[in-house]
Amino acid sequence: MPITKQSLLNEMGFDSLEQAYQYCLAQDIDPKKLVLETQLIAFEDACNAYTLGGALALYRQANNAQQAALSIGEGLQAFCKPGSVASQREVGLGHGALAARLLNEETQCFAFLAGHESFAAAEGAIKIALNANKSRTSPLKVVLNGLGKDAAYLISRINGFTYVKTQYHYETGELEEVSRKRFSQGERGEILCYGADDVREGVAIMHEANVDVSITGNSTNPTRFQHPVAGIYKSERLALGKKYFSVASGGGTGRTLHPDNVAAGPASYGMTDTMGRMHADAQFAGSSSVPAHVAMMGFIGMGNNPMVGASVALAVEVDQRLNQH
Repeated sequence: MPITKQSLLNEMGFDSLEQAYQYCLAQDIDPKKLVLETQLIAFEDACNAYTLGGALALYRQANNAQQAALSIGEGLQAFCKPGSVASQREVGLGHGALAARLLNEETQCFAFLAGHESFAAAEGAIKIALNANKSRTSPLKVVLNGLGKDAAYLISRINGFTYVKTQYHYETGELEEVSRKRFSQGERGEILCYGADDVREGVAIMHEANVDVSITGNSTNPTRFQHPVAGIYKSERLALGKKYFSVASGGGTGRTLHPDNVAAGPASYGMTDTMGRMHADAQFAGSSSVPAHVAMMGFIGMGNNPMVGASVALAVEVDQRLNQH
């Protein structure tokens, strides 16, 4: 049976989303505020979806943040339009599963791959860095890895991250760390931001950071960087006998409005979508950053990268409310 808003409201004995919201507020959790703190331009349906998911996690008395994340994913899934790309891919459940994976101690390093083209990766990274470790025993390492060293430096400076300057030696295949510059002393400063000159350096950075979960970023350089890096790294990582969970997101994933999408029409997703399917363990629908692009794929109005941060943050709040007070 498909997950619907009404079925989840019925499970909790509520007649409306407003009742679910008041239920969350009564337990000192405000999902709507959390969403808009993560991405100010998110749509109202994103606030409602996280309200439903948060209420469900509270109602079910989640034993930990991972369980809370899975319930939150069900709430998100209920907002997928029937028959849409998002519904077919079960994107809501996918977001819940990804958040649960990031709250699992087995995951040590999470990367926003090719995230320099927008602030969405930064928004997601900040929310994860500020919240994930509240429910973890070992700290989660969060990195950004994208095309362009100047872009990495600027993103680091603006957001208070640590910029890691690298040099890839093509004649030996070795990656050298040249320098680090930390732009803040708080949790944001723990986020490492790398810039790569090309795919080979990008893959080397993934190995250096020991990434075991990643999500691709926005669609500025999808065919030139993010999908090739994820695919090559996955094959090399698995050959080493190590786990790697790859998530495909980005503006070209599930829509046809980007010039590198070579096909036409709503039934054909184009080149970036095809590349994502070649490496992804989970594939989202629509943009990593732009709410409208996600909404047009039949999901809620919030960028996929900020959603990762919001899902983790809400799951942690539920866990703290239920299990750590």
